[in-house]
Amino acid sequence: MTQSGTRTAADRLELEAGQFVKEIGEAGDDEVRDEVEATIGDTLAPADRESTADAVLVWFEDGDDDLADTLVDATAELNETGVIWVLTPKVGRSGYVEFADISEAAAVAGLSSTSGTPISEDWAATRLVVPKTDRRNSPFD
Repeated sequence: MTQSGTRTAADRLELEAGQFVKEIGEAGDDEVRDEVEATIGDTLAPADRESTADAVLVWFEDGDDDLADTLVDATAELNETGVIWVLTPKVGRSGYVEFADISEAAAVAGLSSTSGTPISEDWAATRLVVPKTDRRNSPFD
């Protein structure tokens, strides 16, 4: 939280100091990136960085590549307890993605949607996780 008590984008994304966070996608909000980097104490890493991540931020707009494929790639970047946040333009903004489309892509990628939150004036985030039952058969073993 900021000194005024306002929740930052990093707070809403449940990110903390010292976490390793990767980023996928060309779109995005530089203010959100700056808040996340200030909170974690590091820059966001590209998806091709060798280490697994505590979280992967997937910036996605209508018309981008296949979301399910992107989520499969993002899942491979996670550590055992990591989460994926799909960041999309809010309703009424250019590039808006229907929640049903995110849910469908998540299911195809073997992920479950757990929550959603606005993170800035123009962007919203949907939290995706590998279901606990699937973690037993995951690449993390």
